[in-house]
Amino acid sequence: MISTVLVANRGEIACRIFRTCRELGVRTVAVHSDADENALHTRVADAAVRLPGAASAETYLRGETIVKAAVAAGADAVHPGYGFLSENADFARAVVDAGLTWIGPPPEAIEAMASKTRAKELMGVAPLKQVTEADLPVLVKAAAGGGGRGMRVVRRLADLDAELAAARAEAASAFGDGEVFTEPYVERGRHVEVQILADTHGTVWALGTRDCSLQRRHQKVIEEAPAPGLTEALTQDLYEQAVRAARAVNYVGAGTVEFLVAGGTAHFLEMNTRLQVEHPVTEAVFGVDLVALQLRIAEGHALETDPPRARGHAVEARIYAEDPANGWAPQTGRLHRLAVPDGVRLDTGYTDGDDIGVHYDPMIAKAVAHAPTRAEAVRRLAGALERAAIHGPVTNRDLLVRSLRHEEFTAGRMDTGFYDRHLPGLTEPAPDPLAPLAAALADACRPARSRFGGWRNLPSQPQVKRYAMAGEEHEVRYHHTRTGLTADGVRVVHADAGLVVLEADGVRRRYEVARYGDRVHVGATALTALPRFPDPTAQHAPGSLLAPMPGTVVRVAEGLTEGTAVQAGQPLLWLEAMKMEHKITAPVTGKLAALQVAPGRQVEMGTLLAVVESN
Repeated sequence: MISTVLVANRGEIACRIFRTCRELGVRTVAVHSDADENALHTRVADAAVRLPGAASAETYLRGETIVKAAVAAGADAVHPGYGFLSENADFARAVVDAGLTWIGPPPEAIEAMASKTRAKELMGVAPLKQVTEADLPVLVKAAAGGGGRGMRVVRRLADLDAELAAARAEAASAFGDGEVFTEPYVERGRHVEVQILADTHGTVWALGTRDCSLQRRHQKVIEEAPAPGLTEALTQDLYEQAVRAARAVNYVGAGTVEFLVAGGTAHFLEMNTRLQVEHPVTEAVFGVDLVALQLRIAEGHALETDPPRARGHAVEARIYAEDPANGWAPQTGRLHRLAVPDGVRLDTGYTDGDDIGVHYDPMIAKAVAHAPTRAEAVRRLAGALERAAIHGPVTNRDLLVRSLRHEEFTAGRMDTGFYDRHLPGLTEPAPDPLAPLAAALADACRPARSRFGGWRNLPSQPQVKRYAMAGEEHEVRYHHTRTGLTADGVRVVHADAGLVVLEADGVRRRYEVARYGDRVHVGATALTALPRFPDPTAQHAPGSLLAPMPGTVVRVAEGLTEGTAVQAGQPLLWLEAMKMEHKITAPVTGKLAALQVAPGRQVEMGTLLAVVESN
């Protein structure tokens, strides 16, 4: 029997595994980087071991250090979670060699499926050896990759060599392996996967399908189970291929076999030899705890001959600290509040007051809704997200709500190109026009000492406040009267520092208001309180390139020096932030007047990176 589990991971998945361990009476050990010293997963574990450093390469990717931590903490088992070392065969061997129980598949199975090229060969699928014009478009992928790293879509043969080089560089940086390959890119395909579970007694379950077609940068955003609209014959084919993949490598534990479905045919993509981020939708539909089953399998218990029956439908949305309208740029800062309505499962590695840093993935939480039908589950999740309180950095919450309500998604006609087609419409600002007034009235009810100066004009004069909302400035006016606060054209039913009730055109609406410094959250709308007088010094020279987010400069374009001629749109340097690379390009055609950074430099948001003078 396993008594103490060390989770070789962080954040949401570590917290989720700890939850099951507590329910089973198993003690828990966390590992943490210096950046995660006060993270939620560190706080909720029974014991925690420091991994010196902040970057993943010197902390969560140091297998030998983690094994030593497990031994030192008295753990008798290691669960890898997902990401980091979860699909590293050498780490699995090191755990076993240390006399610990590895809660995962055998190292040989991990090794067999670790390279996407070798996995495809095992399943009888050959990657493209020589790309021709007739093969376009193609997808360049990292053989050892995942999460969209080292992946490029190539539509012109002239771009292939440059994209191959870029993919190799990114793959080598992310995975320590620069091998890449090409395969046909299907424009309107669906990403469908099968959850498998196998014990040491020869039983393999195909535990339903999942659809993960809504992706940004080849990373999943919304997932659901079962995958809608599949024929019985196609579903059976998916199950058979998934079980065949598992048996081919003598698989043990939880894993996922991924496919691209197009034209009624399933094309094998890869096998992920670990638990998936989206596993909760399968748990909801089948009424199981996959982590508990992982532990039971690791202890040698047998699965039932047949898996449980599926019930209903489940949908999961990943809440990211990112700005979808600004190139999906990751965001950082204090998460002041995170709360979703009852009836929706929330898996998270954060709680109120935690900081979202620059070192790791920007996912804040996963929200999961389960209902008897797909339509009900989708409606429940969209409504819960719309009413959720997510106060802090910019998130993708509005995008998630609109995606769930988009006619293509509700009809089950989505594919992996969904955001390529619909992103502009899904990110079009649609703030509540009464939100600035609600913010101003709530501010007027705060204690005078907490407001700017606590000043008042004469009662006959309106109070004026300015807010930035959805990229525009809004000025609002209201009056203090003997009967309370008033505003032209709107009836103020109630106003205090946390709640404002307004009636306009006969319709009454409630606005919950929370303020953190100059950031104001009015329901689902975020505003910034503007100063009475703008700062005239907050300016930069024309052509200045500022860091769009905190991160690390990983590469500078080859041969780029001050005075170099550049073309508009030409890549100049690359920033890495939260597991993604972001390309910084020349804003105009001209020459590079200044280059302020070099590879390895860590920068804050707004740092001057370079200056390009136009011709």
